[in-house]
Amino acid sequence: MTRIVLSTGNIVTGGPLIIRKPGTPRSNLELTNSLRSNFQAAQQDYAPSPVNSNGNGAHHRNGHPVNGKTRPTVDAWTATEDSVLYVPRIDWTAAGLQEDRAQYEITLKLFFLPTASVEKRTEYINEALQLVMKELRVEHIDLLIASFPGISFEGDCEWEADKINATMGNDEEEITTWAALESLYEQGKVSRLGIAEFGTEKLQRFINRVKVWPAVNQINIKDCCSVPPPLTKLAKSEGIELLTHGDCTDILPSGTLRELLGHGAHGAGILADDENAQNGLQGNLIPEWVVKYTAFVNYRGVIENKGYFAGAELVKA
Repeated sequence: MTRIVLSTGNIVTGGPLIIRKPGTPRSNLELTNSLRSNFQAAQQDYAPSPVNSNGNGAHHRNGHPVNGKTRPTVDAWTATEDSVLYVPRIDWTAAGLQEDRAQYEITLKLFFLPTASVEKRTEYINEALQLVMKELRVEHIDLLIASFPGISFEGDCEWEADKINATMGNDEEEITTWAALESLYEQGKVSRLGIAEFGTEKLQRFINRVKVWPAVNQINIKDCCSVPPPLTKLAKSEGIELLTHGDCTDILPSGTLRELLGHGAHGAGILADDENAQNGLQGNLIPEWVVKYTAFVNYRGVIENKGYFAGAELVKA
């Protein structure tokens, strides 16, 4: 078994491949485009310099080779630390925010993917949180929103969507996972907790059984008309902030991840392909979690740092 952590770096300061069309991008497209761009940038940075007839390396003015597109070996642009393969390797010395921590509102959204083990969610939470804290060089997060698989708002109207939502997900698994998040809250590592896609009945059942109530409930109403009035009423009465979003619940399907890491035209060349089983890692690739983080500078009203980490396991067949 191989643990894999993928990262986008700060996509706010990323290159042109990360620039999106006007409007709010869906998170799955933003994630895959940003990962692919970061992989390509790392491969360019660590690519071998072609040698000319004089024996000297021929370089682009930015240090990248100009003759051909020689891909560096995988171990040149990735790194293995504590049995975890980082794709690409991360320069932790360049991490951190530009200003004092008090100037920022830092938000995390942690997606638990449907392909992952429910029993390992506490591990996923701790791993994702530590990566973001290390990347931003902070000791606590202002808001952490949990996104559970299999929950959405779907229907011809808000009333139907709210009714269908009540039957979605798994209450027991969500409450058990929430206990691990409550521990972070009690330790002071997270100031507020949030959830996503909880309709009226589901939210009521949830707050009846948890110790720390969610401060935020994010919902995506793209497939129905508006926020269900009963949900608005419940949230207001219990002091829960309702926010809308455009994120995709299954943000990183197995096929998408395998394409990102495979030997295709837009792949990173890490996984072995069918034609040659010796040209990369082999096994069943299981996406486990994705975390999206944003560092918002309050007094300037801008996002200084935004990015993603994703965790997966490669299990030998």
